[in-house]
Amino acid sequence: MTKYKILYAEDDETLAFLTKDNLEMHYDVTHCTDGEMCLKAFKSEAFDICILDIMMPKMDGFELAEKIRQLNADVPIIFLSAKTLKEDRIKGLRLGADDYLVKPFSIEELLLKIEIFLKRSQKNTMIENVIYTVGKYQFDHKNYLVFTDTEKISLTQREAELLKLFLDNKNVVMKREEILKSLWGNDDYFMGRSLDVFISRLRKILANEKGITIENLHGIGFKFNVE
Repeated sequence: MTKYKILYAEDDETLAFLTKDNLEMHYDVTHCTDGEMCLKAFKSEAFDICILDIMMPKMDGFELAEKIRQLNADVPIIFLSAKTLKEDRIKGLRLGADDYLVKPFSIEELLLKIEIFLKRSQKNTMIENVIYTVGKYQFDHKNYLVFTDTEKISLTQREAELLKLFLDNKNVVMKREEILKSLWGNDDYFMGRSLDVFISRLRKILANEKGITIENLHGIGFKFNVE
């Protein structure tokens, strides 16, 4: 059976050795020690998931993730970083990352997240694409795009998944933990903060659409109202 291919960027030799050693028990791993090397590797072959450090020589993980997203909107990206500030995590997610683990991290948690994202990616390739109508916009879920004849707005994968979840459950109260588990597989505090960022962005995009609101139900969750 062909192994999934992981692109792993980490310049710390000790951490890279330990992490790569564990990952190679399950996956085919390409390890790079700087951002430029990692981008070159990504351009040269296909990978199923990218695991990126942020503080690297030649090109940091944020810039690297942005360039990867320009080339491929679908490949899952997980950041592994010593940066613990909320702003850094939010920046990573806004650039299109799927998750952000703070060092030191548990290898078991990393393996679990990899498994979740690989299963989700496999499932998404089997789903027939449906174009939704959202006010004046059309929403192309598989290509993460909200558009009209004259306007195109690119979403991150998480934003697209959230909008699809709302549209599939319009005018229905959705509990916060239900949304978090659907998008991330868990409902911890940090994922909750990330959800608020994505909802804020969707609200801005749909701000001028009459009859469409994302209602915040305090202590419960959200309701995507469509009149």
